[in-house]
Amino acid sequence: MKKIIALLMVLAMVFALVACGQQTQQPEKQPEQQGEQQPEQQGEQQPTETKVEYKVAMVTDYGDITDESFNQATYEGCKEFCEANGVEFTYKKPSGDSTAERVSAVEAAIDEGYNVIVMPGFAFAGTIYEVQDKYPEVKFIGLDVSEYDITDCFYNHDDKGNWTTLIDEANQPHVAANTYCAVYQEELCGYMAGFAAVKLGYKHLGFLGGMAVPAVVRYGYGFVQGADAAAKELGIAGDVTVEYVYGNQFFGDADITAYMDTWYQTKNVEVVFACGGGIYTSAVEAAKKVEGAKVIGVDVDQAAIIAGLGGEGMTVTSAMKGLAATVKATLGDVILNGNWDAYSGKVANLGLVSGEDPTANFVQIPMESTQWAEGKFTQDDYKALVAKMFSGEITVSNAIDAMPATEITVNAYDNIKG
Repeated sequence: MKKIIALLMVLAMVFALVACGQQTQQPEKQPEQQGEQQPEQQGEQQPTETKVEYKVAMVTDYGDITDESFNQATYEGCKEFCEANGVEFTYKKPSGDSTAERVSAVEAAIDEGYNVIVMPGFAFAGTIYEVQDKYPEVKFIGLDVSEYDITDCFYNHDDKGNWTTLIDEANQPHVAANTYCAVYQEELCGYMAGFAAVKLGYKHLGFLGGMAVPAVVRYGYGFVQGADAAAKELGIAGDVTVEYVYGNQFFGDADITAYMDTWYQTKNVEVVFACGGGIYTSAVEAAKKVEGAKVIGVDVDQAAIIAGLGGEGMTVTSAMKGLAATVKATLGDVILNGNWDAYSGKVANLGLVSGEDPTANFVQIPMESTQWAEGKFTQDDYKALVAKMFSGEITVSNAIDAMPATEITVNAYDNIKG
């Protein structure tokens, strides 16, 4: 009997211990019973979108970042933006002057994790074609790369004259969704330069273009329109002449220098707007042989580089494209505002954005180095001109099919080189 009682007591103790263990291990109420979700479950059902971390690389064309031209202006704009906003930045210089070598430089940057690639100049048209579809996760920004460059400057025709790979089935430039190209309204800054030259007292002008591609023609025709407008405003249209020619190449040489010698020394041309790659070197070489002869720069403020070749004070002004302003505005909108959709697959035509601040515009002449003259053409006069252009009071034609009609005399010649 005692054994039975002892056994019953042991069993009772075991059951009590089991009951206690079940109470301590009982789970808390489930979220649906509490009327709320646990934080970890909210995270699973509502994932947070990951923000893209951008890293910017600029690739030079056949120059360097100290070229006082396209590369330097682009480099400085990228660097200034990235340093101010804590964005990682580098630049790459291709090993040579070819599309293949530019592509290699772009791919080197991509391999290092850079996902925004900035490329200045028409020479990158072929590069953009090669890389844009191959690296869809990378954003490509081409400066001064136009539809013409994409279709007509690289691999555009086969030996029978048929279009090849740089355009799509509809004969349109192929600009992918991860690519943005910016081009400029060259006719506007060409107009400013021609207007300023005549206002500053020059009556015998010259335009030396590189090749007669649309951008160069717009520069030239804008220059003629500006010179004509200033001459009419001064009442001297009958006294102003523009000599007009294309070299048919984008670099200076002995033949083009000799041609410019005849302008400065025989025709008594006072200032030449030299427009198109390195062709300005021939204008400078010829100008430095004639006391007081002048040159007008192009694309960027060329006063310093022209002074290095031809002497101080040779540059009257420069018809400029706002390369640094373009990269800072574009990178700011894309990286800081996440607004790539505004640029995706587009070729934008940039011009005036302010009638009050000429330096904010994507086309302009330089405030610092233009040879302003009190009583002739001052910074205030320039600001007034830009305000009228911005408001539409002054209009400039961008047509390139024929020389603009003018009251001044324009003497147009056949290409210097065949």
